Amino acid sequence: MKENILYFNPFSITSYIGPEYFCDRINETKEILDALRNRRNVTLISPRRVGKTGLIQHLFHTLDPKQVHCIYVDLFSTSNLQEFTKVFAEAVLSARITPYSERVWQEITHFFGSLRPIFTPDPVTGMMQCSIDIQPQREEWTLQQIFAYLEKSALPCYIALDEFQVIAEYQDVKMEALLRSYIQQLTNVQFIFAGSKKHMMTEMFASAKRPFYRSSQMMNIDVINEQQYYLFASKHLAANGQQIDENTFHELYRLVDGYTWFVQALLNRLHQSKVQQIDFNTVLQTLNQILQEEEASYQMYCRLITDRQLHVIQAVAKEGTVKEPGSNVFLQKYQLGAYSTVRGAIQTMVEKELLYQKDDGSYVVYDKFFGLWLHRQH
Repeated sequence: MKENILYFNPFSITSYIGPEYFCDRINETKEILDALRNRRNVTLISPRRVGKTGLIQHLFHTLDPKQVHCIYVDLFSTSNLQEFTKVFAEAVLSARITPYSERVWQEITHFFGSLRPIFTPDPVTGMMQCSIDIQPQREEWTLQQIFAYLEKSALPCYIALDEFQVIAEYQDVKMEALLRSYIQQLTNVQFIFAGSKKHMMTEMFASAKRPFYRSSQMMNIDVINEQQYYLFASKHLAANGQQIDENTFHELYRLVDGYTWFVQALLNRLHQSKVQQIDFNTVLQTLNQILQEEEASYQMYCRLITDRQLHVIQAVAKEGTVKEPGSNVFLQKYQLGAYSTVRGAIQTMVEKELLYQKDDGSYVVYDKFFGLWLHRQH
């Protein structure tokens, strides 16, 4: 029997695939767009896997490229000025080029001739990709050129800088002050500063001591509303001949605290299963399969932390949420010893993004599947 090459799974866990397969976020999309159109930059904060990157991609998809240039830049892998400049410049130039934009191609080549940009077609999408070599000691000059190019654009530009908090850790330059000095001069460009480390992002934009103090509208992104997510999930499962009742979806959603990526991962597997009537046992079987596949990775995580840290994170996983890690009840229940050492372990794991501190001060395991795996360990 031939494989059905037309099979399509609507629950993506890798990339944005279109508005029909994007759940809700209507209010958030409108709020960001209203800010940008009224010349307000936006600081977008959410934990990893809640969906801020998908929200940005969805927003950009809804906008007419003939009316505004939208540019997405992922800064996660950068650690210094040169890497920032290269990633930023290549994203800007790639976004302006298509296989048919000969005029724009000539414009860029003329404007950035000294940078020697090289354009090659992506073998999958056909879109042109740019690569440039940033000469040592020329990073700031290159940034100036890129910002000057954006400012001269015939259309307004919206730029999303994802994982923006990493620039605070650059050692070679005071990157916040440098960027702020360029950005505050722009009249044709608005920014979305997106980040997953709330304490760092809040400090960058809310502290009077920092260059970006009160320079943008703050937005915190929470999980998608459960009822809206159920309507979305049941619709796409029904199109595949499957049914999931509201109670079952509630249990699925609760398992992973509503975090978008983990909900999508479970729905993706359930859609693949083609089980006609999905009940909670089906959900648990799907979860078991995922945890079994990831077990080697989770065991590696455990080897990379100290025994003390492992005991603490296991205790948090078994509790689900820990509001008072210093309480005698919690410390004695899991035989964790003195709170001073537990506090240090918690702080280290928050920095490593193994634990996450919620707005109410409580702690949870950051990776929901890892937390569920830990909960099952003795």
